[in-house]
Amino acid sequence: MIHREHCTLRAFLLVVLILVVLGCDSPVTTDAEPVDESYATDDAWQSLFDGESLDGWRGFRLAGLPAGWSVESGVIHFAPPEEGERADLITEEQYQNFELSLEWAVSAGANSGIFFHVDEDHGRSYETGPEVQILHNAGHHDGEQAITSAGSNYALHSPGEDITRPVGEFNEARLLVDGDRVTQWLNGTKQVEYTLWDDDWKALVAASKFASMPDYGLKRTGHIALQDHGDEIWFRNLKIRRLP
Repeated sequence: MIHREHCTLRAFLLVVLILVVLGCDSPVTTDAEPVDESYATDDAWQSLFDGESLDGWRGFRLAGLPAGWSVESGVIHFAPPEEGERADLITEEQYQNFELSLEWAVSAGANSGIFFHVDEDHGRSYETGPEVQILHNAGHHDGEQAITSAGSNYALHSPGEDITRPVGEFNEARLLVDGDRVTQWLNGTKQVEYTLWDDDWKALVAASKFASMPDYGLKRTGHIALQDHGDEIWFRNLKIRRLP
């Protein structure tokens, strides 16, 4: 005869085993606490993600959330949906001068991006907003050229070197927009620094794939956007502070 205590122990171990097996399916390491509260004592910083919902976000040119975006285990997750209206995920608020900090992780071969000063007068986020490129460099053809690799100001300014972490690990990104000066960091290393709106900027854009987009990179304020590029990607620890 089996004692009740033995049955309870066996049931508990079975539940633990099931949870372990299910957890092994995730390609992203989430062992670390996903919501970083270390900046909470600085009133200048504001969280853009509460770890539980997508409050404060909506779809580009949509009133609500686009298909494919969800929150899982304290992380924003995009996976290409089978149905529903798709769009980039944008902040409800708009920002002019700011510092943005976040972490991103990619699936194998994935491509995405972070845009700023995005408006909705055009059909896509990239028609106005410059892009901090997110990429699995080794698994995507854009990684073959520095100017379109992870950490670049996409197609305009190259990062110093490839310091991306392996697929499944989170990368730390920081973006500083202060007037016409833009600086980008990846994993603690400055990657790109450039000036908006001057003659050099306009000439650079005119010689690029953005030449046919009359408002590209010219807006002084706008939304921050996370790109739906059709690939699975994760974001966490999103925070921002406005600058004067």
